[in-house]
Amino acid sequence: MRTFLTDKTMLKKKKGEGLIQGLVMGVAALVIAVIIAFVIVSTLNDANLLTSSSAEANATTRLISNFTSGVDNVSSKIPTVLLIAAVVLILGILGLLWTQYKKMNMGGGGEL
Repeated sequence: MRTFLTDKTMLKKKKGEGLIQGLVMGVAALVIAVIIAFVIVSTLNDANLLTSSSAEANATTRLISNFTSGVDNVSSKIPTVLLIAAVVLILGILGLLWTQYKKMNMGGGGEL
């Protein structure tokens, strides 16, 4: 049996956790995907599954170098994405603080 108070508390908890949880999960997913891709390419290269002649050897070398340069391109953009996320988070917190301040002053007493 749920009460109104628990529903209201759960709503506030979900509302505040969405942005931070999304950022953390997105960064974690990116890191895990890159690690898995490196393991797959490394395994295929070490097992010599992609190399049987010089053409395949060149293709494997190009695949590894392209993959590495792609990861470098993505990793160079991660600080920018995190900076934007931090600014959005700070602005959101300031907005919440401002609304709480306004609520507190709404019923406040008169001037001194």
